[in-house]
Amino acid sequence: MAADQARDLLKALSNRHRLLIVCQLVDDERSVGELAAFLGLRDSTVSQHLALLRRDGLVTARRDGQTIHYSIASEPAREVLKTLYQVYCATPPQKPVPRL
Repeated sequence: MAADQARDLLKALSNRHRLLIVCQLVDDERSVGELAAFLGLRDSTVSQHLALLRRDGLVTARRDGQTIHYSIASEPAREVLKTLYQVYCATPPQKPVPRL
């Protein structure tokens, strides 16, 4: 069962746009408009990705008037994303040391 959950999580994150969306949601909730502006995508495109992420149980939605705010629904997903961020985004890539 755990292997299936991990597979589903990694499958959802394998799309570049969905990965960027959930990375924006790790620390705070965001609206479709905020995510679309950050990604440079149309609201409808971001909404489609969010619908898939909701279907897979990775994000949840909270309505505030006409605005819907999205956040990470899965703590395991949040931990995986934090790890990915630390490994790939937190520090600049190291240049290989030339061999002498």
